[in-house]
Amino acid sequence: MTKANPAAVLGDELLERIAARAPGYDAANAFCTEDLDELRAAGYLRLGVPVERGGAGLGLAATTAVQRRLAEAAPATALGLGMHQVWVQAARAVTARGGSFLQAVTDQAADDHLLAFGVSEPGNDAVLFDSLTTAEPDGDGGYRFTGTKVFTSLAPAWDVLSVFGKDGSGPEPRLVHGFVLRSDGDVEHLDDWDTLGMRATQSRTTKLHGVHVPADRIVRTLPVGPNQDPLVFGVFAAFELLVASVYVGIAARAVSLAVSAVRSRTALDGTPRSADPDVRRAIADMRGTVDAIELQVTSLARSVDELDDLGPRWFPLLVGTKARAVDAAQHVVDEAMRVVGGGAYRAGGELARLARDVRAGQYHPSSRDSAARTIAASVLGPLAP
Repeated sequence: MTKANPAAVLGDELLERIAARAPGYDAANAFCTEDLDELRAAGYLRLGVPVERGGAGLGLAATTAVQRRLAEAAPATALGLGMHQVWVQAARAVTARGGSFLQAVTDQAADDHLLAFGVSEPGNDAVLFDSLTTAEPDGDGGYRFTGTKVFTSLAPAWDVLSVFGKDGSGPEPRLVHGFVLRSDGDVEHLDDWDTLGMRATQSRTTKLHGVHVPADRIVRTLPVGPNQDPLVFGVFAAFELLVASVYVGIAARAVSLAVSAVRSRTALDGTPRSADPDVRRAIADMRGTVDAIELQVTSLARSVDELDDLGPRWFPLLVGTKARAVDAAQHVVDEAMRVVGGGAYRAGGELARLARDVRAGQYHPSSRDSAARTIAASVLGPLAP
């Protein structure tokens, strides 16, 4: 398994340019077009592609490290483009476990094509285990998908969009997974992404107007309801841990900003603020919190890479790690705001932007409540129907 040196994958000069653009994207509510162009040229879309296919060959643990570094510079860019990395790492996980049905994902990434997710739906808290989108068979193994997807990151720029819907034509409903190309048409993105934070992701509502996916782009049909199919595991593991890594990066950046601020300030009596015992305790708590969640994400991602058999523990560990990372990152950013003081409250400041961006974490699956239900069921058993 190739190990990443995040500084080598994302050089300082590239990150400086990305960080410099982040405030403008946020203020203008604009997609991170220039970031994508530069990262694509740097090979970012091929991070998880095998070396023999022109990629860096990075596994999930190494990719989480890259995503943390990118998130310290531009959280929204890291979160949005991280959806591409989720698909690439899901394909790696499937391949490592003996499956080949996501080979097209690796092929697309090897050609520097941008992959995105069309999964989330309004009112569907079952996420991958059910769908409100209709998948109508075409009679030749393909399907036409009709429905509404929300939080479709990379909406202005994706080349390949995953879609899934429910085929109710047989005796038992089935969930159908496939991939749409931008050239297919019949996919409409609403210009409705105007949010508190993470604005450069441009995660717009998507309307599927009977878009046709031929048989060779249908990758999986699964029963409705929870299951541990390799597709579900691969997507779930990569999504939870790569999203968590973005929030670890936000928390790490908040600590850096807080440290810089307290080092530059003194009290009226000339005492450095960095010598204040309350400030030192707060900084220590923040740094320790970041260390803890970073280690959790890295350890679990390494278990995915190394094919550890965690059995029924996988899903409680994945959802718990993501939920803890998000909650911990919000705590760290809030503490950084408090330690820095009134200057952090300026809307144009980086820490204020982080305080808005970090709050998006609670809306990504799995939510804190959903994670708690999964963990409780793993130790207490499922609730009676």
